[in-house]
Amino acid sequence: MEKSAKLGTNKTGVDTSPIHSKEMASGAKQYTPATGREQDLNAMRRAAIEDAERLGSVPIPGTAKGMLKSMMEKFTGNQPAIFVNKLGERLAFERAGTRVYEAMILKAEVANAQGELPFQIPIDRLQHFHREEGEHFQLLIDCMEKLGVDPTAQTPDADVSALAGSGMMKVISDPRTTFPQCMEAMLGLELTDNAAWELLVTLAEDLGQDDMARQFKKALSEEETHVREIREWYEKCVRSQASGATH
Repeated sequence: MEKSAKLGTNKTGVDTSPIHSKEMASGAKQYTPATGREQDLNAMRRAAIEDAERLGSVPIPGTAKGMLKSMMEKFTGNQPAIFVNKLGERLAFERAGTRVYEAMILKAEVANAQGELPFQIPIDRLQHFHREEGEHFQLLIDCMEKLGVDPTAQTPDADVSALAGSGMMKVISDPRTTFPQCMEAMLGLELTDNAAWELLVTLAEDLGQDDMARQFKKALSEEETHVREIREWYEKCVRSQASGATH
């Protein structure tokens, strides 16, 4: 049985100390902010949102060829800056993805060696997914360079993506988390990644970048395999726990 699912001396619930829980509830009522404080706080937040600057900007093309392409796209009514922003977002995500899979591989090796799971995680499949993440990263670099854009520049949505994924990475790299817990975090990352690749395919087609769209569809197909297999491993593990199966 996976170790984190066992009953133990969990003291986080109020039922473990009825006397102290009543005191805590009393204190919460006593120190509840006066009426109107929440509205004041929301007003401050609204003002901060309205006055805040954006998270960076899309980089200006670093070459004359790139600048010319951008000008031509804008002349025809398209907005290549949006496309570049999303390319930068996926670039950052795939770069981080290689590191996430490295952490997952280590967790899987330990889980297999300790008999933590009722089945063996196929390390070779995780290593295969790791290589594909690296290939997708290189693909995005090539595409950005073809557009005359510096792939080392951090776009606004790349910043947001890194912030959103930081919590998942903490789960996977934490020594205390089990492999099934890491699989759940990885499944969330891969589902997000899939949706983003689907959008990237659509944007490439809208801008007439047919060759890029074709390559993005191939990457999307590979990412869909990641989701399918990780979901299968995760569900198999949780169901085996629920049924009381042991390794």
